[in-house]
Amino acid sequence: MKNKTILQGFEWDLPADATHWQTMQQKAKELHDLGFTAVWLPPAYKASSGIEDVGYGVYDHYDLGEFDQKGTVPTKYGTKDDYIQAIQALHDNELEVYADIVFNHLMGADETETVPAVQYNADDRTEAVSGEEEIEAWTKFTYPGRNGQYNDYIWTWKNFSGVDYDARTKEHAIFNFADKGWDQEVDKEDGNFDYLMGCDLDMENPETVEQLDKWGKWYQELTEVDGYRLDAVKHIQFDYYVDWLINRREEKGKSLFVVGEYWSNELEKLETYLDSSGNLIYLFDVPLHFNFYEAANSNGEFDMTQIFANTLVDSREDFAVTFVDNHDTQKGQSLESWIDGWFKVHAYTLTLLRKQGIPVVFWGDLYGIPKQEVQPVGDDLHALLKLRNQTDFGNQIDYFDNPDCIGWVLTGDFEDPNSGVAVVMTNGKGGEKEMTVSAIHRDKTFVDILGNNETKVVLDKNGKGVFPVNDGQVSVYVQEEVAKQWQ
Repeated sequence: MKNKTILQGFEWDLPADATHWQTMQQKAKELHDLGFTAVWLPPAYKASSGIEDVGYGVYDHYDLGEFDQKGTVPTKYGTKDDYIQAIQALHDNELEVYADIVFNHLMGADETETVPAVQYNADDRTEAVSGEEEIEAWTKFTYPGRNGQYNDYIWTWKNFSGVDYDARTKEHAIFNFADKGWDQEVDKEDGNFDYLMGCDLDMENPETVEQLDKWGKWYQELTEVDGYRLDAVKHIQFDYYVDWLINRREEKGKSLFVVGEYWSNELEKLETYLDSSGNLIYLFDVPLHFNFYEAANSNGEFDMTQIFANTLVDSREDFAVTFVDNHDTQKGQSLESWIDGWFKVHAYTLTLLRKQGIPVVFWGDLYGIPKQEVQPVGDDLHALLKLRNQTDFGNQIDYFDNPDCIGWVLTGDFEDPNSGVAVVMTNGKGGEKEMTVSAIHRDKTFVDILGNNETKVVLDKNGKGVFPVNDGQVSVYVQEEVAKQWQ
């Protein structure tokens, strides 16, 4: 059985030409053959900037590229039919599909409303800076282009807790509606981080909760997705998704894979969210990403024995989804923290060839980002994917005993004659590391599948060998017979 490996099936700067769903359909077999078991697709519904919108400025959840709204029928990625066909192609190639869910806000309202509101300090959302006053807010969503198909509910200001613009005065500020206040069980950045952007959904309003649940039932039945990536969970009441996800699981009749985006480098916050959200949701290991980022930018000064320090994969490995980069960290984005190329293979080795955590590979690393002239990681990434897919890991033993040079072995299994892996990497000077793979591989010759070091390492009768690595590189040693099969 394949080790679970997810592809993030998009990057921020994909062309806005409505062809991406077709691309996913065409690449379905290739992705299966590369070793992926699942694909996370971008938001599929119409967003406020129409075909130019990556999808996070969600306007109409029911418009999957079917109605003439926001200037086009298709979304950035294609039409509803294209989307359904892409999912079917991925399923036909034994790939699960995870949908991107954006429930924090709506944007691009059709009409304004006069709303009683209180202005709050943008840097401390616990501090009101005005009394109640009337503002003109873009909060009425009538969806004239859809004309009530699938659902005829009209969203009004009562479904939301706040906005950041008063059309009457043209003032940009954070306004909370009437006496609603903000949800309290959210991230405490800026005092209270309930509000992020657009029309902030009010999860205390029963109609809001009911409508999101109705949509979830409709969407899951239509698409038959296998799980979800939840956007911006730190801005949403921490226990909100419990009922929503249990309902989807009951409708599906089986478990769903669900991962939340809680963007914080503070491990304690991620642990608190897991405890508060019913242990139904995995989380992206943001602290690990920032360890990678620091290591890549520290000129070899980072202590590699601490690469997993204060990370979710170390603290709660059964709930950690590891990643190297994503659409938000790529260059030019608000959370830019791009991992430099020299450390990219290090980072992917630390996620793909470990037993802990579920790794995600970024589209921009697999296929490049042409708009930014970023090249694919290339053959090394393909080799790591293949090794993850085709090798029985067995047990894992770490040799994290040198701040510049670390290693680990995957012992493999007696039933799998091609198993057994030894990894050694350095962020500074080259060196070597004596490690025991397993006596089941005694007298076997191991070579570097990445081709960075030409040494042939022959294990002794106990399965021990000395594995070298060159300056600033990674070497992944497998049995010579395996390497020949892959050439």
